Amino acid sequence: MDVLWYVLVAVVCIAAGGLGGYFYRRNIAEAKTGRAEETVRQMIDDAQKRAEALKKETILEAKEEIHRQRTDFDRECRDRRNELQRSERRVLQREETLDKKLDSLEQREQDLDKRETDIAAVEEQTRGLHEQQIAELERISALTTDEARQILMTNVERDARHDAAVLVRDIEAKAKEEAERRARSIISTAIQKCAADHVAETTVSVVELPNDEMKGRIIGREGRNIRTLETATGVDLIIDDTPEAVILSSFDPVRREVARIALEKLILDGRIHPARIEEMVDKARREIDSQIRDAGEQTVFQVGIHGLHHELVKLLGRLKFRTSYGQNVLMHSIEVANLAGVMAAELGANVALAKRAGLLHDIGKAVDHEIEGSHAQIGGDLAKKYRENNAVVNAILAHHGDVEPNTVEAVLVQAADAISAARPGARRETLENYIKRLEKLEEIADSFAGVEKSFAIQAGREVRIIVKPEVVSDAETTLVARDICRRIENELDYPGQIKVNVIRETRATDYAK
Repeated sequence: MDVLWYVLVAVVCIAAGGLGGYFYRRNIAEAKTGRAEETVRQMIDDAQKRAEALKKETILEAKEEIHRQRTDFDRECRDRRNELQRSERRVLQREETLDKKLDSLEQREQDLDKRETDIAAVEEQTRGLHEQQIAELERISALTTDEARQILMTNVERDARHDAAVLVRDIEAKAKEEAERRARSIISTAIQKCAADHVAETTVSVVELPNDEMKGRIIGREGRNIRTLETATGVDLIIDDTPEAVILSSFDPVRREVARIALEKLILDGRIHPARIEEMVDKARREIDSQIRDAGEQTVFQVGIHGLHHELVKLLGRLKFRTSYGQNVLMHSIEVANLAGVMAAELGANVALAKRAGLLHDIGKAVDHEIEGSHAQIGGDLAKKYRENNAVVNAILAHHGDVEPNTVEAVLVQAADAISAARPGARRETLENYIKRLEKLEEIADSFAGVEKSFAIQAGREVRIIVKPEVVSDAETTLVARDICRRIENELDYPGQIKVNVIRETRATDYAK
């Protein structure tokens, strides 16, 4: 009974607690709902206020933008009106200028019309005067115009024939002189072919090898031997398919001779490497220096010149290795000195001075590959440098006519130089110069209008020229041949004479069917 009572009391308490909690939560929820509604109303009021403020601000900005755009539009319209006004003024000015030019052109046209009228009147008056003059001349001379023209042409023809006869006579006389000169040249050329002792001008030397295997040893590993030799001597080594031979090429004859001697010594020794090459080159250079010195001293002793500076003696020795048109320059200098001395003795001039100037006249050729200028100018500078007589300096400078000779001895050196160079067999041309002359002959012939082909034949002594028959007539072939001859005489140096043969051929071909 007590337990039931306790249970009942507990149930009642639980129910009462639940009802109390429910009402408590309800009161709390109603309070929160009221606060939330108040907050929402406050937020709505604030939002309305801000929206109203933003609306006013937007309206103000829109008004300002409208005002700014209206101002810009007004300014742009004003600028365009100003530009249109300026353009209108320019157009008006141009119209005024064109109107003025048009008026000027109309005035000019009127003036030209007036001038043409005046000129026509003057021409008519001149024509009448000309006819009156002709009629008066016919009356005075008792000849018609045709008769006077015929008499004039007859007189001109007679005078032309007389002048042509005189010209032909002069041409024949000049032709005889030219024939004699060329005959002497041809005889000299024939004698030259029989000359036995002369040296060919060349810029290469050939060194013979015992076998072709030696070429590989000269080249060396990766070419170091040949590079060392070329660097030490300043000479180009040409190793090609030529059997058992190496070619040395250089415009300096002394360097080429040093390289030749050094290479021959290396081949005989068999030991070819850079150090040995430099050693042999030094030995060869000392040997060449000794030969140059000995040759110079021997030359001075042979000619009988005393008191010559030792540097000039060495330069004379260098001429031993120098050639000009196949003629050894040292031998040529000795010959000039002797010839000048003989002629000076015959004329009673200073023999010693003539021989000294003749010996030194080509001294510039010893160093002309190292110094810019002609060999005459270089030789004169060297003579001044080593305190030679002014007469000797003048003879050196004047031996090719660059300056006027001041003494008889200078003139004698000129004559002796020409005699030594022109004597039969003294000089001969190189193959290269010969080929260049042939090419130049064909080039001169091909440069004329109407020439189809040209051929230099007979070792350059004849040029055959084939002309186009439709361009060059038979009568014009003579003029073409004469013009080509003149060009050849003016532009080429050659021994003997050159025959110019112009050929004009017209072929007519047809077929019988």
